[in-house]
Amino acid sequence: MHTIRLKKDKDKAARQQHPWVFSGAVGHIDGNVMDGDAVKVTDHSGNFIAYGLFNGQSRVAIRLMSWDMGVPPGEGWWRMRLQRALAARRHLLMSSHTNALRLVFAEADFLPGLIVDKYADFISVQVHSSGVERVKSVLIDELNSQLSPKGIYERSDANSRAHEGLLVTNGLLSGIHPPEWVDIVENGIHYQVNIVEGQKSGFYCDQRVNRLLVAQHAVGGKVLDCFCYSGGFSLNALASGAAEVVSVDSSALALETLQRNIMLNGFDTGKCSVIQADVNKQLRAFVDGGDRFDVIVLDPPKYAPSRSSLDKAARAYKELNRRGMLLLEKGGLLATFSCSAAMDMTTFKQVLAWAALDAGKEIQFVGQFCQPEDHPIRASFPEGEYLKGLLCRVM
Repeated sequence: MHTIRLKKDKDKAARQQHPWVFSGAVGHIDGNVMDGDAVKVTDHSGNFIAYGLFNGQSRVAIRLMSWDMGVPPGEGWWRMRLQRALAARRHLLMSSHTNALRLVFAEADFLPGLIVDKYADFISVQVHSSGVERVKSVLIDELNSQLSPKGIYERSDANSRAHEGLLVTNGLLSGIHPPEWVDIVENGIHYQVNIVEGQKSGFYCDQRVNRLLVAQHAVGGKVLDCFCYSGGFSLNALASGAAEVVSVDSSALALETLQRNIMLNGFDTGKCSVIQADVNKQLRAFVDGGDRFDVIVLDPPKYAPSRSSLDKAARAYKELNRRGMLLLEKGGLLATFSCSAAMDMTTFKQVLAWAALDAGKEIQFVGQFCQPEDHPIRASFPEGEYLKGLLCRVM
């Protein structure tokens, strides 16, 4: 194993067990290290810090994994880490109400660059680092050994692979190919998930708990679900007794899936209308038409992929929420979310305060949302805290 020595005074974050070493912190490289190689990382004086995975093409030059000098990352280490991630979710795996969850959340589970999701009897895998690409066969073997899925499908099509010098890779890794639609259950509600062509790895498990929390306020009300995708918030609202649900998304496939899910659960199709449109344009149309709602859900895509885009994203979040506030009945509830790690909760609250001022509304923050336990936040890696939301009473 080659050694990489960090520059003087560039080892503080690594010693505090932050998993990323940026290229600017790399000093001397001992030998010809290839992308994806496991390396030993030391400080400027040669004192051991951790083991990690190297990639010379990435801004994150080293992804640190183990701070125990006596436990270098070999095949046994990878299997052990995967076993620990699965053991932490054992109670979720045994649930009779939910069979879709995240099994591995990359750095948060000390497996940098690896995402693993379970959808009923199938597993979806995303590989975002060259080091994990090297040991992919070991990880697939361990997943098969621990869970015996019908099939494991790879959806490594994220843009982040390009930063690691990796090509987009989609395809079957083991077992049988997933059918076009895989039936899953979340919170007792049935969904059909397209693992091969759906967004991300097929479904958004990270809103599982939040869907239930928002649905508690939908009883007897008129609900607007924006960026609804395959209908997580819409279906939970219908299950809780909403009088009417309006679901908006720009994706025809998402809305077709939502309609299929409504039928699958036996909900009254007359209570839910779907609109294929750009959400911001549709919100303007609702305002112009004098529409009003009791509960509005705003769950947009990532507006701030990095801190450099935060100002632009803040303006987009403010305008989106301003329009939502204009559509609420007095005392109505706005459930609004950000999946941008760069947008912290304090900033998000300030953005909503600005939106309320521009809308001529007063708001109260009556609840906060976060990502569920299968998307843990590692104390030394705050960047893993990406999903945040607020429940606001608008007056």
